[in-house]
Amino acid sequence: MTGIIQITTTVSDQADAERIAASLVAQSLAACVQISGPIESTYRWKGQIETSQEWVCAIKTRQELFAEVEQVIRSLHSYGEPEIMAVPIVAASVGYRDWVIASVKAVDG
Repeated sequence: MTGIIQITTTVSDQADAERIAASLVAQSLAACVQISGPIESTYRWKGQIETSQEWVCAIKTRQELFAEVEQVIRSLHSYGEPEIMAVPIVAASVGYRDWVIASVKAVDG
């Protein structure tokens, strides 16, 4: 394991994605946030099938920072229940892994 994760969240517009990305990087909670979109999402919400245009934020950070990243996303997100999922990075080039770890705030412990 590398000790780093990628957190994904989707938002309703590019401005929201940019605001979340800027906040996470400024607070040293993410080394990088890549924004993709627009994408089309189809999902079930409150018993109905919905389709909407969204933007994706792919957030690179340390596993130990998930809770802090989640808190920032929730504070800036317009959805009542945003998607906030993390996947472990099981392999990465040594240089990239070291850059991510060095680019986010130090973790106590």
